[in-house]
Amino acid sequence: MEKGGWRTLPAEGREGSAPEWPLTEGADRELDLWDDLWSKPQAVAWEDMGQELEVALFVRTLAEAERADARVDVKKMVRGYLDSLGLSVAGMNRNRWRIAPAVDEPVAAGPVSVAPVRRPSARDRLKVVPSGEGT
Repeated sequence: MEKGGWRTLPAEGREGSAPEWPLTEGADRELDLWDDLWSKPQAVAWEDMGQELEVALFVRTLAEAERADARVDVKKMVRGYLDSLGLSVAGMNRNRWRIAPAVDEPVAAGPVSVAPVRRPSARDRLKVVPSGEGT
């Protein structure tokens, strides 16, 4: 835990395979979502807090909400899960989570120096006119 109660989650996400599916037999779509969610940075916090059941219920609800004939209340439940699990910006803020900046792999080639591109200002577009001209 960092200053102010914030927690930084690893940008590369949670390593390892997803936990065992805790609900009754999962549909193919549910199991795909389950595997995908457990590779996200938020999954590190879920694992620490033992939220496997809550994530599974979210997956089941999300799979139901994806159907064309899904009820509005199911879609509202998905929104609530997104927030509580930190999968939305509002949820990340409420949980006081942030994702660490991604670390780029070093490039094997030599250093390349690129001059920063300067955006022209309004002053650059003005032309100085000698006294008496342009009137």
